[in-house]
Amino acid sequence: MTGPLRPAFHEGQVLAAADLTATVAYARGLAVRHARHLHDWGVAEGLGLTATPRTDPLTGARHVEVGVAPGLAVDGTGREIVLTEPVVLRESDFEEVNGADQPTDEPYPVFLTAADRDPVTAPAPLSCGGGATRTRVEESYQILFGRLGDERLAEEQRPPAPGAPPAEPPERWLVLLGYVRWADGHFDGVAAEARGVGVRFTGVRADTVAARSGALTLRTRPDPLEGEPALVLSGGDQPSLVFGLYQGSGTVAPLMTVAANGNLTVEGSFSGRMPAGSTLVASGTATDGMLLPLPPGVAPEQVADGRVLVHVWLTPRIPPPGTDSALVSTVEAAVDGERRVRCRTRLYDPLAAPAEVVERPGAVDFLVLATVAATNGGG
Repeated sequence: MTGPLRPAFHEGQVLAAADLTATVAYARGLAVRHARHLHDWGVAEGLGLTATPRTDPLTGARHVEVGVAPGLAVDGTGREIVLTEPVVLRESDFEEVNGADQPTDEPYPVFLTAADRDPVTAPAPLSCGGGATRTRVEESYQILFGRLGDERLAEEQRPPAPGAPPAEPPERWLVLLGYVRWADGHFDGVAAEARGVGVRFTGVRADTVAARSGALTLRTRPDPLEGEPALVLSGGDQPSLVFGLYQGSGTVAPLMTVAANGNLTVEGSFSGRMPAGSTLVASGTATDGMLLPLPPGVAPEQVADGRVLVHVWLTPRIPPPGTDSALVSTVEAAVDGERRVRCRTRLYDPLAAPAEVVERPGAVDFLVLATVAATNGGG
């Protein structure tokens, strides 16, 4: 198995057509291997499906004219597919594939694939023999309609081997552009996703991304839009990691900031799972029959399934006796499995007439600790 062959030339060499073709093939091989292995395939720019309202001149029915915007896609073989002008999709092409289907609201997939063609206008061959062999190949495209469910075919495609040469038609790689709806003999609308499969866009495969300006920004759209999220990693004198939302001025309003010293600043509230070894506290006063609250941030289901352990400390409150001769004591101060307080006090005055023992509901000061056990080297 040999590696890629790079053409080499020397003075006085007679260049045959194969030599020049090898030069072009070597450059194409470099380009497709770069696109195939350093990027993920898909739509790179444009190529969105458009829907323009129209009226059927015979029936007066409203429908849409579907087109494909200009743009660029890179297929899984590393080949670029370029549309330089808008393309209007023909309803006759759709009917040829799906015209026999029963009426349905389900959208049909639309694919783009590469195609080689003879150019419409090509320079005349400069040949002493006067032959008519073509000297140019148009790297063109073909737009295909799929049947319901064919969008899965695009997801199941597998790239060629690392050393494989550039793919040439009729080898076909399907790039999903979107979906069309069909009703009463016309296109009825477009969609970008159906049945859990949407348009796939190009990506980058990299373990390191370095910014030359000293700040690296990640955002969800090519252009910064007000209200859209962004993540900004900044270096320099005050390095920080900021998550926030774009403002109308194009700056990012911080919602969460991590400073170089590790300090975390959050503009909103903070909630989430209790980390191992942490403790949350709730305290107050409760009377007999009351349910003790859990600390803020602890859910009852966390206690029920054992993820959080609850510890309760009660201190009975001794009410004033009322007279100098009365004796007051705590009979019960406890909490049951539902965190319900049981508190009773006993009052006895030996000088009262009649002398009797009286039990009354009492009150307690409580402290509720919610803890998550620390792990030894675990998560």
